[in-house]
Amino acid sequence: MNVRPFSPDVIFSSIPVLLPFLLVTLEVGISSILLGSCLGFLLAWAKTAGRPWIRGAAEIYTYTIRCTPSIVLLFVVFYGIPRLWESWFGVDMNDWSRSVFVVITFTLLFGGYISEVFRAAWQAVGTEQTEAAVSVGLSERQAFFHIVLPQAAVVALPNFGNSVINLLKESALAYTIGLIDLIGKGNLMIAQNFGAYGIEIYIACLLIYWGMNIMIEKIFFSVETYLSKGNPAGRT
Repeated sequence: MNVRPFSPDVIFSSIPVLLPFLLVTLEVGISSILLGSCLGFLLAWAKTAGRPWIRGAAEIYTYTIRCTPSIVLLFVVFYGIPRLWESWFGVDMNDWSRSVFVVITFTLLFGGYISEVFRAAWQAVGTEQTEAAVSVGLSERQAFFHIVLPQAAVVALPNFGNSVINLLKESALAYTIGLIDLIGKGNLMIAQNFGAYGIEIYIACLLIYWGMNIMIEKIFFSVETYLSKGNPAGRT
């Protein structure tokens, strides 16, 4: 049996073909991060300042999301929501873009994960700073946005950055429901070559992910360094 030799040149010739589809991965990922951050903020507030039943609901949601595999939730959202929507509201979602279901899935996931990061950062600042700000004439809302939030952001930033990178890697699962993103295009290229050059094309995808993650890490490190200047909460 003849074994096809490994072809490094295919790796480098595949990268320009794959790169445009990184935009799909980034669009889905950034949308999920923005929406998930809003959800995570609400969950963090519910866990720290909400009524007991609200705190309980937020904790149950977070626990459920953290125990659910990403691919299982993606399938539940992709196959389940259209059926529920059609039976409840008579709306056919089967012709909707697959990216919508991916964004819904990873918004739910990111919100659950990041809520713990936000909660821990919020509590790390301490209530005494809010009390001191209120005592000098600020409202609780002003104290939160001008005193608590800037310090909590510095505390949360490293873990937030890690969560962003993890989400962008998790979003590679989107190809399992037919979204043509970076990995989806890679699989199409392999299929068009009748299964040949699979290792080379996956290595090309890997290199693109590496480059993307390195840039994201540098961005978050620069932001963290900038915000930490003169901020006691950001000093180690």
